[in-house]
Amino acid sequence: MPVAPTPSDIARDVLAIEADALVQLRDDLPPDFDSCIETLLKVKGRVILSGMGKSGHIAAKIAATMASTGTPAQYVHPGEASHGDLGMITPDDALILISNSGETRELADIIAHAKRFQIPLIAITKKPDGTLGRQATHVLPLPNAPEACGIGMAPTTSTTCTAAMGDALAVALMNLRGFERENFLAFHPGGTLGAQLLTVSALMHTGDDLPIVHSVTPMPEALLEMTAKGFGVAALIENGKLIGMITDGDLRRNMSDLMTRTAAEVATLNPLTISPDALAPEALGVMNTSKISALFAVSDDNTLQGLVHIHDILRAGVA
Repeated sequence: MPVAPTPSDIARDVLAIEADALVQLRDDLPPDFDSCIETLLKVKGRVILSGMGKSGHIAAKIAATMASTGTPAQYVHPGEASHGDLGMITPDDALILISNSGETRELADIIAHAKRFQIPLIAITKKPDGTLGRQATHVLPLPNAPEACGIGMAPTTSTTCTAAMGDALAVALMNLRGFERENFLAFHPGGTLGAQLLTVSALMHTGDDLPIVHSVTPMPEALLEMTAKGFGVAALIENGKLIGMITDGDLRRNMSDLMTRTAAEVATLNPLTISPDALAPEALGVMNTSKISALFAVSDDNTLQGLVHIHDILRAGVA
């Protein structure tokens, strides 16, 4: 008797089928892809995506990816479009409609709206000769690959390829627009992504908040400065340049005659520093590796710019 496949066997078959389809999509990238990008780059309004069922879910995901990477985009449900939401689609927009069969009847009103107002229409479909493909300005055909489900009908391979095509469009637009890390942060101020892209300059303390002493500062005054600013450290500054740092460890090592010394006699010279432009996770990594709780941020010529404390980084959600 044949041995029944295990769940792992089934999973590997699914992934192999979908991976083969993605390779086919890559190798046979639709000739219209470049002209689609040219059209989308010229859009003055938004890129409107729509689809029904599973295609609608993928359309919403593509819209979200585009919107977060510099291409204003919006998902419109085709059913709602037929009941008033067509007003969301203007002549300044472009449309991307998704239908595996190319015959999704719920898209008919959006197609008619595109024709009426001469709105560019991009079709993502497995049947470029279907109704949707024939009405489209540009067509991005999906590969003629089998669905990965056992009955060959549930949207699996087709939705994977559609999502990948959407990623390809979004990333191509992102690169051609010159969308950089800083732009990405502007659209992701909250959550883990935003925290990982924060720079030291966004978190550091500056100006009067900084604990600063000079070489000749008596240690009693230095202790008062450290206590007042509350970071447990002090920057040793000469002519605006950071030359040393006083820490709790320095205080303990000089406890026997601490109050008779100057800041320069107690400080650790040439301390670890970081650039204000460095990412917060990098600063956290330096702190963890060196077992310290604060870093002074300096410019290229070692001019003191600020101080970032480990608590500032953790409060921002970087971990």
